[in-house]
Amino acid sequence: MIWKEKYKLGVPLIDKQHEELFRRVNDFVETVRKPVPWIEKSKTINETMDFMKDYVVSHFHDEEMYQKEIGYPARKEHRKIHNDMVSYVVNIARQYEEDPGNEQLIQQFGGKLLAWLINHVASEDQKIADFVRSKEAAKHE
Repeated sequence: MIWKEKYKLGVPLIDKQHEELFRRVNDFVETVRKPVPWIEKSKTINETMDFMKDYVVSHFHDEEMYQKEIGYPARKEHRKIHNDMVSYVVNIARQYEEDPGNEQLIQQFGGKLLAWLINHVASEDQKIADFVRSKEAAKHE
């Protein structure tokens, strides 16, 4: 599993969602890379595509509401990153629906999803946790 405790932000809802995303993306990538016929992978691929289209949107919404609640200053920039990813997922899902046998598309999607998730949670989302910690530290000075 690619999830690491150090990815936690200290916000139970967001951390739980991140863990679920990591689990699903990890399972998806493992399925896509299995040396079995494509048809045997299609059920998992279809389920993951449906999951990603819905879950990414709801997770990003929850994360953005939290950012608003704490007064996170980079909220606008973070939201743009989220919106770009939603557009990417929706675009890939549409392409996959039009051509469900496009193995290369799904291989690339799995790789990008995994890299994006790790980079985003380990870097961009950690900035939110850093902001909260600095706010807390300032209260105690």
